[in-house]
Amino acid sequence: MAQLDTLLKKMVSSGASDLHLSCGEPVRMRINGELKRVSKSPLDQTSMYEMMKELCRPDQWTKFREVHELDFAYGIQDVSRFRCNYLQQVRGPGAVFRVIPDEIIPLEKLGVPKVLASLANLKSGLVLVTGPTGSGKSTTLAGLINLINRRHAKHIITIEDPIEFVHRSEKSFIYQREVGADALSFSSALHESLLQDPDVILVGEMRDLETISQAVTAAEMGILVFGTLHTNSAAKTMDRIIDTFPAAQKEQIRGMLSESLKAIVAQQLLKRSDKPGRVAAHEVLLHGPGLGNIIREGSTPKMLSYIESGKGRGMCMMDESLIALVKNSIVTAEDAFLKATDKLRFEKWLHELNIPFAG
Repeated sequence: MAQLDTLLKKMVSSGASDLHLSCGEPVRMRINGELKRVSKSPLDQTSMYEMMKELCRPDQWTKFREVHELDFAYGIQDVSRFRCNYLQQVRGPGAVFRVIPDEIIPLEKLGVPKVLASLANLKSGLVLVTGPTGSGKSTTLAGLINLINRRHAKHIITIEDPIEFVHRSEKSFIYQREVGADALSFSSALHESLLQDPDVILVGEMRDLETISQAVTAAEMGILVFGTLHTNSAAKTMDRIIDTFPAAQKEQIRGMLSESLKAIVAQQLLKRSDKPGRVAAHEVLLHGPGLGNIIREGSTPKMLSYIESGKGRGMCMMDESLIALVKNSIVTAEDAFLKATDKLRFEKWLHELNIPFAG
């Protein structure tokens, strides 16, 4: 048994989401969103290297020692899987581990907006799940893939770095490919996947121009493509994609997105105030009449109005989701305010609702 297994098991039993190891510092765990020390003694460099080396393959360790960064997945049978990130910093080595639940949580139990289940019935197009690191994007996407797998006979290909949730084929047939181990890059794996008769492709991270371009092209070809970006609203997601392209291609990509984009789901995690744990706030944009013109025009104000006018179809602004959590006493006004997009409007809403706020 690897030395780190003891700490990883303690992490799971404590309900922590992340484990932080840093040379010269005591061990810390993130529990309900807050970092807490779980040991008094600082870690030394020799023991850190020994523990870290045990968890990865020889080729992975060689890569870490050469480039000072490494991202991979590790599992302990009957406990959990973990996303592992190694780094080199000024005091020496460091490592961060995140719990990946062994069982995929069904979408209907995740507490996401009910309209998200309809995305599993799409035949083609681009669906983006966005948010900052640690906001639960992978969990939401795993729930969507799981729902397709249970409902439909599809060929699903996932391209991830690393593979987090392991899917077992049910009605669908699933290939899961890990960048580094099974493919050279997201873009190369995505290019090859177009030759593998896919119905659904999940792109774990749309990091660069080539990957984004291929994902949009695949969606235009009639494939249902799921992807992620580190943005916290539909408007910023659209801007991020367009800004990735050279000026000469911006009009073309707007035209492609106006036809292929089916949904953007932005999410952020907040600490619960009613009980231990965290809860997600969501912004949801869905394709409908008028959205194509807004994308071609690049009008952010019109996109906000479009979402607000689509409440009856299940669309929602991030700030509206946040204020609902405050009204239901699930999160504090102070925590929600920090996540709000339009802080002046959000503070006005709190005042109108007579909700105490120490801003």
